[in-house]
Amino acid sequence: MDRRRNPFAPGAGSPPPELAGRADLIERASVALDRVRAGRAARSVILYGLRGVGKTVLLTTIWNRAEDDGMIVVALEAPEGRSLPGILVPALRASLLRLDRIKRATAGVTRALRALAGFAKLKVRYDDIEVAIDVEPEPGLADSGDLDADLADLMIAVGEAARERETAVVLAIDELQYVPERELAALIAAIHRAAQRQLPVTLIAAGLPQLLGQMGDAKSYAERLFEFVAIGALDPEAAAAAIRLPIEREEEAIDDAAIDAIVADTEGYPYFIQEWGKHSWDVAEASPIGADDVAAARILALAELDASFFRVRFDRLTPKEKRYLRAMAGLGPGPHRSGDVAQAMDAAVSSLAPTRNSLIAKGMLFSPSHGDTAFTVPLFDAYMRRVMPE
Repeated sequence: MDRRRNPFAPGAGSPPPELAGRADLIERASVALDRVRAGRAARSVILYGLRGVGKTVLLTTIWNRAEDDGMIVVALEAPEGRSLPGILVPALRASLLRLDRIKRATAGVTRALRALAGFAKLKVRYDDIEVAIDVEPEPGLADSGDLDADLADLMIAVGEAARERETAVVLAIDELQYVPERELAALIAAIHRAAQRQLPVTLIAAGLPQLLGQMGDAKSYAERLFEFVAIGALDPEAAAAAIRLPIEREEEAIDDAAIDAIVADTEGYPYFIQEWGKHSWDVAEASPIGADDVAAARILALAELDASFFRVRFDRLTPKEKRYLRAMAGLGPGPHRSGDVAQAMDAAVSSLAPTRNSLIAKGMLFSPSHGDTAFTVPLFDAYMRRVMPE
């Protein structure tokens, strides 16, 4: 069929043609944001799940709706090796300047910018703060050099500015699991302070499953301050809709058997559905797309995943880390007990602990419960068996 009309969109954070099975979640987040803007109590939302389940797409959808409703969104991605102040200062400055363009009194925004100027003095400790603030800091406001106190002062000033403008400021942070624990604790405490004062500033974030444990370790009250929402694979009905509806909008068709085959192959994971849908469309000579087309597409989709989605993660690993993951893969999809992995490698659990910890830090593994280890990337066990047959 005509590849120019192929509706499927595999890619990191690319919105799918049909965001199936997520409407209730998006509405819950929108209600929470509306309550925050109105000065009512609402918990911040943390989306967590494996790679490829659509966390970034959901986060983007939620913040786009917030912006459409007139809220100020501070959108960030927390990369490895950067500090929270380093990524927060320039993004927050840009958002405050947007807030300042609203035609009303500027006292609150000016004070928030002064708080940001004082906060930027943390450059002494975080040398990746690289933006100049063109206002004079207010002495004693967010300038103590203590991250906990200064970030709380900054969030309060930002919240007061937003309340003055009758709007809300939404921190939208992707890959939150990469924020170091010390800085994560300061962020949680700052959001807590703003919530206690019923100020319209909140957090919508996304991360890998280990984020739950990280936030609990950072602040014991995190589970009461945030609504943690698990994002998983789509159920069969939603997965089928994600395949069928984009094809029907192009006035083409797909057999039920073909849909069943794609749902089975992808296990309902949204990113893989996009890959299978794209290749099934491309290999089909005519509508409807059939099971034979899906069988041919399976080979192409796996080759594409092996060359990009899986390979980019595999190439970051040390030889010892690769052997650890290959031993896990030999045991199946998981999760697996650390002792079972060690037995498969004929090694002591204690000797492998640094390797396991390194893989968790790299976002390749997580621990769903004490002593268990699981892949953060769906279907990665099968990839490891393909790329390392021995």
